[in-house]
Amino acid sequence: MYEHIRTIVPEKRLIFNEPMSRHTTFRVGGEAECIVIVQTTEELSQIISYLTKLEQDYFILGNGSNLLVGDKGYRGVIVKLGPHMSAIRVQKDHIAVGAGALLSKVASAARDSGLSGMEFAAGIPGSIGGAIVMNAGAYGGEMKQIVQMVRVMDKEGEILTLDNDTMEFGYRTSIIRDRPFTVLGAVLKLNPGNKEEISAKMEELMKQRKSKQPLEYPSAGSTFKRPDGHFAGKLIMDAGLRGYRIGGAQVSEKHCGFVVNTGGATAADIRELIEEIRERVLDRFHVRLEPEVIFLGDF
Repeated sequence: MYEHIRTIVPEKRLIFNEPMSRHTTFRVGGEAECIVIVQTTEELSQIISYLTKLEQDYFILGNGSNLLVGDKGYRGVIVKLGPHMSAIRVQKDHIAVGAGALLSKVASAARDSGLSGMEFAAGIPGSIGGAIVMNAGAYGGEMKQIVQMVRVMDKEGEILTLDNDTMEFGYRTSIIRDRPFTVLGAVLKLNPGNKEEISAKMEELMKQRKSKQPLEYPSAGSTFKRPDGHFAGKLIMDAGLRGYRIGGAQVSEKHCGFVVNTGGATAADIRELIEEIRERVLDRFHVRLEPEVIFLGDF
């Protein structure tokens, strides 16, 4: 298999037996059998179509900000989007972005160009691709509000263009969560604004994040989706779980909606804590919490 992959991607962009703790914001995870770094749409198309024909498991990796990889690693192929798939191009009131671009960098580019609408995303640690898949949002904003068009690739390597309606954006979801599509990039539609006002709003939202969220610890952001009629963090707090820990994993004392790695946590610690939280909240409040975190590999 890897002999053929080497004909598509240079050897220097193949990394074998790589600890996934280096590629996730939780800073945990065992080794991936191989990470393939792709720099072009053509490379990605060839890799995906080849792995699909082999029925080989693979996972598309952006910033690893919503991912928990098991301590025993991942036996499939991690396809990581390289810098050349992270381009940001401002065109009047539109921004064309590659899937690998960080939300924070796109938000900064929008601010620098006097474009408003991405302020909410300035402190979200993920990439554009992941943000589109899960319709990321915060402080009243979400990707649904600014995405005009998304370019995706199917498992056969064909490229499709989906408009906002076709994306079927919902709360922390989109059509891509149920389809075998890989996000290549998107066009965002923003509004002309005042640079100083945009910058001030971004700074204010960052202050709120720092005061309310445990940014000093590795985490995957909000661990659970918001259940209908409730707030996950409040349910967890009311279940008496503030500061509760298993190994190096802990329910944040600052914001109970976050599970954090206080140092030395294993993926098993984090997963066990997530399941314990779900059981306690279900038992006490009859509310089933759904994780935002993606579990990958062997635990």
